Amino acid sequence: MNIVYGLPQPINERPTVLTIGAFDGVHRGHAHLISTTVQRARALGRQAAVLTFDPHPDVVVRPGKERPTLTTVVERAELIAALGVDLMVVIPFTRELMALTAHEFMARLCGALAIRELCIGWDFALGRGREGDAERLAAIGQTFGYTVYRVEPFLLDGETVSSTRIRAALDNGDIESANRLLGYPYGLRGPIVEGDRRGRTIGFPTANIHVDPRRMLPAHGVYVCRALLGGVTYGAVTNVGVRPTFDGVRRTVEAYLLDFSDEVYGEELRLMFLHRLRGEQKFDGIASLVAQITRDVAAARDWLQAHDVV
Repeated sequence: MNIVYGLPQPINERPTVLTIGAFDGVHRGHAHLISTTVQRARALGRQAAVLTFDPHPDVVVRPGKERPTLTTVVERAELIAALGVDLMVVIPFTRELMALTAHEFMARLCGALAIRELCIGWDFALGRGREGDAERLAAIGQTFGYTVYRVEPFLLDGETVSSTRIRAALDNGDIESANRLLGYPYGLRGPIVEGDRRGRTIGFPTANIHVDPRRMLPAHGVYVCRALLGGVTYGAVTNVGVRPTFDGVRRTVEAYLLDFSDEVYGEELRLMFLHRLRGEQKFDGIASLVAQITRDVAAARDWLQAHDVV
C-alpha cells in the first residue's frame, strides 16, 4: 500500500474508488466499509483508496475534551493495508479544513485523485456543519464525475459497531468485548524504557513501555497478553495502573514476559491484550505482592495454554 501525506495535485491519475473517515481502531464496522471499497474497486478495475486524518478530528472539534485514540496513524495504516487497500492518503485535520463546504472539500480531493466512486457509510457526512450527506455528495459528484455508493452498516448481534462502544468496554476492563468489536486483540506498543527496576529485585523483571499519551489504556488491572519483541512472540502478564503498593501516581504499562529476562531498553514492544485477570490492588507488603504475582503468572500460563496462544 502506498501512503501519501497531504494532497499534492495530483497524487496519481488512476481511476479511484475512495472512502473517507477517521477510522480510529479500524474496527469491524470500518473494516466492512473499507473491504467493500476494495471489492468495488476490484470489480471496476480501479484503485482502492482510503482518506484519513492525523490528528484525529476530535483534537480540533473538541479541544481539551478529545477522546483517547484506539490507534496511532501508523497502526491504522497497518490495519488498512491488511484489507487490500492500494493507497492511503493522510491529511491534517485543521480548523481551516473543518470550515470548508462539502463542495470545496470534494473539489480539493478531485484535484488530487481521479475519483470515480465514493463509498460512504450509512450515516456519513462531511463539510462545514456536516452538510455533505449522501444526497449532497451525489449532487456534487455530477460536477466532478463520481458516483456515490452507500454501504449498509455492519451489525454485530443487531447493533452497530462503534469506537464509542469499544472505549466503554476498555474502560470497564472488558477486553473480550472490545476485541470482539475490533475483530482483533486490542494492542499497545512503544519503546521499552527504564523504570524503577523494582520488578527485577522481586524476581519478576518487567518491561516498561512508553505509550503515546493520546492512546486509550484499558482499565487499571492485570492482563494476559501476547507480546511481540524482536520478531519473537511471548506470553505476558501486563499491569496497567499506578502501582498503589508503592504509592505510585503515574499510570504505567509494564509487562512481565514469560520465559524472557534480557534487558532490551529502546526496543519496541507490542502488547496484544487478551484477557483481564483482576483489577489493580494495593498489597500490605512485598511478600503479599510477590505471592499474588506468582498466582497471576500461573493463571496466565493456564489461560494461554487453554486458548492455544503463543
